[in-house]
Amino acid sequence: MFSKILIANRGEIAVRIIRACKEMGVATVAVYSEADRGALHVALADESYCIGGPEASESYLNENQIISTAILAGAQAIHPGYGFLSENAHFARLCRKNGIVFIGPQPESMERLSDKAVLKELISATGLSVIPGTKAVPSVEEAIEAADRIGYPVMIKACAGGGGRGIRLIRSSDEIEEAYMQATSEAASAFGDGSVYIEKYIYPARHVELQVLADEQGNAVCLGDRDCSLQRRNQKLIEETPSPAVNDEQRQIIMAQVVDAVKKIGYVGAGTLEFLLDKQGKFWFMEMNVRLQVEHCVTEMLTGIDLVKWQIRIAAGIPIGFTQNDINLKGSAIECRINAQNCGKLEMLHVPGGPSVRFDTCLIEGTTVSPYYDSLLGKLVVYSKTREEALRKMRAALCELVIKGIQTNIEEQLRIVGDERFISGNYDLTFMGNRSF
Repeated sequence: MFSKILIANRGEIAVRIIRACKEMGVATVAVYSEADRGALHVALADESYCIGGPEASESYLNENQIISTAILAGAQAIHPGYGFLSENAHFARLCRKNGIVFIGPQPESMERLSDKAVLKELISATGLSVIPGTKAVPSVEEAIEAADRIGYPVMIKACAGGGGRGIRLIRSSDEIEEAYMQATSEAASAFGDGSVYIEKYIYPARHVELQVLADEQGNAVCLGDRDCSLQRRNQKLIEETPSPAVNDEQRQIIMAQVVDAVKKIGYVGAGTLEFLLDKQGKFWFMEMNVRLQVEHCVTEMLTGIDLVKWQIRIAAGIPIGFTQNDINLKGSAIECRINAQNCGKLEMLHVPGGPSVRFDTCLIEGTTVSPYYDSLLGKLVVYSKTREEALRKMRAALCELVIKGIQTNIEEQLRIVGDERFISGNYDLTFMGNRSF
């Protein structure tokens, strides 16, 4: 096991990793930008180092500076969290070159799986159903030809990255040229890679993802599904597990298929396979995230399995200490993402409590929300024996959560979880639409 880990991230995920390390008896090293000098993760870590200016490119994306800091601090491993360098194969190789363990997949695996179009070929070969689509389309003309062949509506998607960027819905040939230019430009700006591909748009559908863990010894387990259909502009707002749209028989089948696929492609680490679930109950594979998901904590609440700790153990060569039969998927867990809607300084924070209520956050009084980073302030998660009870608990927790000085989406989340369509579980990716909450 490692004795010291550097966390190459910030915000609530850096705090989350530091707390896991403390429970494991592992020393932690925080890195921070000039804008994050007073951040909670800096205060909680055993050591902390400023690595550059407020822009992510000057700090949290500065590979050489992070590696130098890890060497200086004597860290044996680096945990990238999510976002930033978490899916960067070059950075993982740089870690290896300097004798540092990257807590995540091997760089060769990331390179092989990073191109979503190529990944679909690999997954299709395992027997899972894959959404009809193309490899990268290098020109508007080829995009038009592909869309005509697949049939409208289609989605144009960035080959690299995630987070809803570089994605456009195209309903007719009249829209494709503009959408192509927008998607390639957005992808190039966000990921340094403007390549895109075309895939069939499945409508109506739900966004259902499955969490996996796999170790170097060839063991793999699936920790159930998460319904991530509550989205606005491809950004997730609410996640729940298990999905109310998936019955027990469907769940067991898709979980077994996912475990088999992960073993066949030789994946090691924590990962998430994302699917569209159509109205006929068929799962269509979309993409795989080779990192920790933002919403990992909702799975932790349901299963009682600490995903961050197991990421660290797997990276240290320790085999998974449980089997698929040990996974308990009883009950219901729901997560609401609490986002800032403006920059500002936190004046007051009151966190809800009670059994099975969790708020993962980086907020402390005096925290300043800057324009340089993601707007996520925290994730409010509840668990109960039934979905009905979990919904009541979430409404109570949202009512109790107080954040003053920063405008948030708490009230909107409260209205969503009180909406009859959401309460019934009868919702899909169209739920948010143009409606105002």
